[in-house]
Amino acid sequence: MKYPHALAALMILLPGLAWAEVRIQQDTLKTPGAEVPLDIAIPAGKGPFPPVLFIHAKRGIDENERKHITELAEQGFLVVMPDWQSGRMIERWPSEHNPETELDVEAGLDYLKKHPLACKTPAGIVSQSRGGYYSIRLAAKRPKDIAAIATYYGHMQNPNAPEPDQLFRVAPEVMQITTPMLFLIGDADFELRRINGGRAFYALVDRGVPVEYQVYPLARRAFDFRADQGPEEKIATRHARQRVKDWLTRWMKLGPNGGCR
Repeated sequence: MKYPHALAALMILLPGLAWAEVRIQQDTLKTPGAEVPLDIAIPAGKGPFPPVLFIHAKRGIDENERKHITELAEQGFLVVMPDWQSGRMIERWPSEHNPETELDVEAGLDYLKKHPLACKTPAGIVSQSRGGYYSIRLAAKRPKDIAAIATYYGHMQNPNAPEPDQLFRVAPEVMQITTPMLFLIGDADFELRRINGGRAFYALVDRGVPVEYQVYPLARRAFDFRADQGPEEKIATRHARQRVKDWLTRWMKLGPNGGCR
């Protein structure tokens, strides 16, 4: 297994943002049946850094996801983002869920935990949409390795489940996990996604699992990176980024300066 190298290191420079010292590197991870591309966002400084696994949505990876992981690195997190689609030549926006891709995401977690700049602590997860389902599957399988989940409009049901399950039930993993979860969604998101997330919230509350459900008024689907963001959605994005940082800091038990204890 290879570690990040400087071969494809990129420096991201965006006007008005102090990202110049965050490094974005690429690597490839071999898993059964796939070669999975990885993006690694490394904060400025010597480390070690709190580890975060970023699980993208079914729309795939583009500049929006890379901007997001760079923002997380700017906050002090070491972030690994496995591309669970292109490694298996899955087109963007797949309707069905391929269970084999869960192995690729889990391998990304292993890569993150073994990274020489990662603190030797349970990792945080930040996920988007379909990535939310991967989050709960991974947390149910490896509870000791996951300290916290923050999911943007996360899918809380198996995409391959029949229609009654999509409408009236959450995934069984929701009834198993004990990982603290922050759910963020706009009040103008798809109705089924809001219902799905709401049921997951109450299921976790009922079992005493730490969970918070953040709803943003006037915010639509993908409010945090839409090209046509309204002024309220821009504010919601800033608020969400800070909420996620605070959530990870709390449940990863980071120090006052955001580092591992």
